[in-house]
Amino acid sequence: MSYAKQHILLVDDDPGILLAVKHALAAHGYEVTTATNGIEALAAFEHKPPELILLDLILPRCDGLEVCRDILEQSHTPIIVLSIRGSEADIVSLLDLGVDDYLVKPFRLAELLARVRAVLRRTGKLPAARDVCGTMEIDTEKHSVSVAGRPVPLTPTEYTLLAELAGNVGRVLTTRLLLQRVWGPQYSDATEYVKVVVRRLRAKLEPDPAHPQYIITVPCLGYRLNDSL
Repeated sequence: MSYAKQHILLVDDDPGILLAVKHALAAHGYEVTTATNGIEALAAFEHKPPELILLDLILPRCDGLEVCRDILEQSHTPIIVLSIRGSEADIVSLLDLGVDDYLVKPFRLAELLARVRAVLRRTGKLPAARDVCGTMEIDTEKHSVSVAGRPVPLTPTEYTLLAELAGNVGRVLTTRLLLQRVWGPQYSDATEYVKVVVRRLRAKLEPDPAHPQYIITVPCLGYRLNDSL
């Protein structure tokens, strides 16, 4: 399958990783722009915004965390972090910040390509749905969400998870099922991913995130979108 129209910004200061990943992406039909430091990355992003960013955290001139924050403040471009930092705290903190995925170095190119496909798949269009839950409205043509007429900016992953719940209003979707549908089958045990994104969604959508009325937790099973509002 060709992804020639999909543009990826690859940011890493390791020449070996940069070359290997660039060649792998190009071989699968992606258009690739590279940057070796944070300043170059931000300039490349401004010059030609990509559909996806692959971002190392340890960069010269402007570190990857700063680049990540800068980009997420001005856009909803999906980001996959590539890092030697593999602790749960590191991964959760970046997911909380708004990145879409986190891959610990060293990684296999096949796994990276699978994750790239999964993230890009989340930005595709879904069947039309509106007025799915009380005053919350999803416009799938624009990939936008509003609550009581107020626009609510969401990342691609947040939107896709919410859309999965919205397509099954009142039905419990297990954590494992959400992982498979939103992230892909290789994520079936990464339960923390769902918890983090649900927490972010509640912070953005719920009047009182501590007492959610839209996204309901079903203990030991998963989540459902409230059908009684």
